[in-house]
Amino acid sequence: MTKRLSGAIVALSLAAGGGVAADEVTLQLKWVTQAQFAGYYVAEDQGFYDEEGLDVTILPGGPDIAPTQVIAGGGADVVVEWMPAALAAREKGLPLVNIAQPFKSSGMMLTCWKDAGIETPDDLKNRTLGVWFFGNEFPFMSWMSSMGISTDGKGENGVEVLKQGFNVDPLLQRQADCISTMTYNEYWQVIDAGVNPDELVTFKYEDQGVATLEDGLYVLEGNLDDAAFADKMARFVRASMKGWKYAEENPEEAAMIVLDNDQTGAQTEKHQKRMMGEVAKLTAGSNGALDPADYQRTVDTLLAGGSDPVITKEPEGAWTHAITDAALN
Repeated sequence: MTKRLSGAIVALSLAAGGGVAADEVTLQLKWVTQAQFAGYYVAEDQGFYDEEGLDVTILPGGPDIAPTQVIAGGGADVVVEWMPAALAAREKGLPLVNIAQPFKSSGMMLTCWKDAGIETPDDLKNRTLGVWFFGNEFPFMSWMSSMGISTDGKGENGVEVLKQGFNVDPLLQRQADCISTMTYNEYWQVIDAGVNPDELVTFKYEDQGVATLEDGLYVLEGNLDDAAFADKMARFVRASMKGWKYAEENPEEAAMIVLDNDQTGAQTEKHQKRMMGEVAKLTAGSNGALDPADYQRTVDTLLAGGSDPVITKEPEGAWTHAITDAALN
């Protein structure tokens, strides 16, 4: 509470001294309010945005909300999005630019029943695999292509792709041998349903060498030509990264801050604390600046799609260090 008050006092002092209202920023999240986005809620709660003279509105996502569509329609200044979806949108004409990358590692994986006889990725052939769509399928499709596995149906070198809802029912009900999960979320939903970890086999995209960048911050390219907007984004990134590092160091407190912001009442303390612990592993090692090597690995993975690649050419201008340079130096 003291930190929140001090942040508010600083903001009020700035406003009183300069006679300038706080700059408004609207952030669109990729999914619902949960610890996956703790850094932004912590930055708001701890007064980090106030200290930068920002009035930040955080918009939760959901199954019917595509961040790319929101920002294209002018509904947000900045969005949290996975790079595959952002680069695919850019190639189709939406000029998204990555201005910061709080997540260093990927949390995506395939979770399978061990008793289905699956031990290695090669055992995925002739199986039914649950896959998220709406832009989340791109890493999976690239992975299958890299192994020479068709996604047109079961067979000696093919798999049947089940369009998976944002739940774990297809695995629990044995509709699929494997489903898409995140290390910090759906995997634990399977465990909470009464499944023993020993009954499962997991394949992390990070371990398979096909991990793509997740949860980056993206803006429209044209807006970066506006010096005032660029300055606002630098302050936003600086405050957000303070929020992320605070969340890493204080995971239980961060989880409770997230719960305070959950307007649906759907989240639980146990799940959010566990999620925050897993998310902290993914943001660890990032100061917010995009690692060009991680970017290139993502691009190479997306280009390696055989006859149906996620993107068809090397992107140009899809990321910048200008904002993080201003924010962190």
